[in-house]
Amino acid sequence: MNTVSVSPNFNDRPDDLKIDMLVIHYTGMRSCQAALQRLCDPQAKVSCHYLIDEDGTVCRLVDEDKRAWHAGVAWWRGAFDINARSIGIELVNPGHEFGYRDFPDGQMIALQGLARGIVRRHAIPARNVVGHGDVSPTRKQDPGERFDWRRLAAAGVGLWVDDGVPVSVPNEDMSAMLSAFGYDVSDLNAAIIAFQRHFRPALVNGQGDPQTAGVLKALLRAT
Repeated sequence: MNTVSVSPNFNDRPDDLKIDMLVIHYTGMRSCQAALQRLCDPQAKVSCHYLIDEDGTVCRLVDEDKRAWHAGVAWWRGAFDINARSIGIELVNPGHEFGYRDFPDGQMIALQGLARGIVRRHAIPARNVVGHGDVSPTRKQDPGERFDWRRLAAAGVGLWVDDGVPVSVPNEDMSAMLSAFGYDVSDLNAAIIAFQRHFRPALVNGQGDPQTAGVLKALLRAT
């Protein structure tokens, strides 16, 4: 089921900038209603294009041709104004603060259908399908290690590799590879954690270990 609840928190996109990113978030609030109220509160000055409840209900808050305010201070592949070039989707989930849990099947099915349409409409590259934590690694961790990026990639949205050949690399090489993929590496530990949450969620330890480096190398070959 789809619904519309208009948020006042948006502005115009720059005329010369195309939409080339999809950013996925979790709400990190106790309920869908609480998240919806905040996303539509003009005092909060935050919004997204779509909100997906745990039962799969999709609520459109901001038209795709408008700039929603969802990414905040962020960086990806040299771009700073992520809001200007992205579509933002919020998934109802309490998040790490209020009882982080798996994303239900109905919610994931709704996301897959919505996201496939978005990436087709805007020709968004697979490597530009990211989480909030990917573009703001020192501030955010959503949608987190419980989000099924592998399933989303299998549905045709984003990148995934099932494994990579483990390889030991020094920190400077890890930093260079993460930067080449798209991450802000001004805080290398935060960047590694963000990468692991997305691409190696079994062990999120902030260490550039051989398995993490191997997965990263495989992803770079896939782009």
